[in-house]
Amino acid sequence: MRVEIWSDIACPWCYVGKARFEKALRDFPYRDEVEVVHRSFELDPGRAKDDVQPVIAMLTKKYGMSAAQAEAGEDNLGAQAAAEGLDYRTRGRDHGSTFDMHRLLHFAKEQGRQEQLLDLLYRANFAEERSLFDGDERLVELAVAAGLEAAAVRAVLADAEAYADDVRADEREAAQLGASGVPFFVLDRTYGVSGAQPAEVFAQALSQAYGERPPLEIVDGGEGADACGPDGCAVPQH
Repeated sequence: MRVEIWSDIACPWCYVGKARFEKALRDFPYRDEVEVVHRSFELDPGRAKDDVQPVIAMLTKKYGMSAAQAEAGEDNLGAQAAAEGLDYRTRGRDHGSTFDMHRLLHFAKEQGRQEQLLDLLYRANFAEERSLFDGDERLVELAVAAGLEAAAVRAVLADAEAYADDVRADEREAAQLGASGVPFFVLDRTYGVSGAQPAEVFAQALSQAYGERPPLEIVDGGEGADACGPDGCAVPQH
């Protein structure tokens, strides 16, 4: 069974939702049969790479709320994250473009290191004092910590077109599936779960999607074909 997760590194509910989903997956009896694929989604597409500002300032400008309201929202998110065992800095974080991060995540997927890089990006953005948006070398540092080669990472970052089509394709697909926000979970292209739901909801969705998979249909030409089994291998008669 395949679970696709659309998310953005700048999305606090994606950070929390990932932890809740993983909690459900750990307890799922068929977890070894589940393939998890992470897809790209930008909450702030088109934002200039050098346009970085404090999260509180971004929230007050984008949503028209007061600084006190924005701070209260961050405090609530911090409490939600803590309940999942996650560190969360409620003050002093930055907000900026995540497009290059998504490009790197597609590169990391090819190298079998996507999950590792995503976890490091989330932690750097939500839990660490140093800004995640502190230039390309910050991303190189995190990518190397995830097991990627520094020179290859720098090459991806230097080429603005590298993996850009992959990011845009993910975002188009999210729109086609009806996802207007993230996190957005799609199970076997049959069930969609929107938002950072409780682990119990994810557990129910996993069980339902797994239980409703169509049975394997055996194609038989009418005569048994040669094969090997517990009693040995068929010996060709001709």
